[in-house]
Amino acid sequence: MPLRWQEVALPLLMIVVLIALKHFPIAEEMPLARTAGVIAFGYAAFLALRLVQSEEPVVVDGWSELRPSMVEYFAVYGAAALAAALMAAIIIGGFKAVNPAEMIAAFIISVALAGGAIVLGLMGLFVKIRWNHAQLEYCNAFGRMTIVKWADVLSVHPNWRGVTITTSTSSVSFSQFHSGAAHLAKHATNRARRNTETASKAFASR
Repeated sequence: MPLRWQEVALPLLMIVVLIALKHFPIAEEMPLARTAGVIAFGYAAFLALRLVQSEEPVVVDGWSELRPSMVEYFAVYGAAALAAALMAAIIIGGFKAVNPAEMIAAFIISVALAGGAIVLGLMGLFVKIRWNHAQLEYCNAFGRMTIVKWADVLSVHPNWRGVTITTSTSSVSFSQFHSGAAHLAKHATNRARRNTETASKAFASR
């Protein structure tokens, strides 16, 4: 799946904001330059992994399945590891004379990274999605199953969570970073268009 504009704009905006904050006296003692460097390094790794993301789903017993990609593993486990490292630095720094502003900034970043890792894990790594010619099965991280009949699909549209498939009674969303996500998005879009054309012809024939 091609890069979306949000994937390019967000890290660039974060780096620009950090650079701008360096010119305010209140943020002079915060490690903004190091934070911008970490973001730049992480984004470079993200782009490298995004380029090798598989566009095809895995086929098992007649079902096509989405699988977490290296991008998602890197994001979840990388954020968790960095959060743990920062928290360890905070604990160790508590026994030394460390700048309070740096300690507070490190704590906030650590908590944000840990929270992001949990959210990404629940929305990506621990979600199971598979489909065949008749329906799509979506099982979330808590084991709740949602079944979508292809004949009921009304629309497919991108959003902040990835891609959402909507019917008259329910909707499911999946990450655009899953291996095979582009294939599923294209398939769902084609089915939605065919359903719309069928409904229009049925309405016109009345």
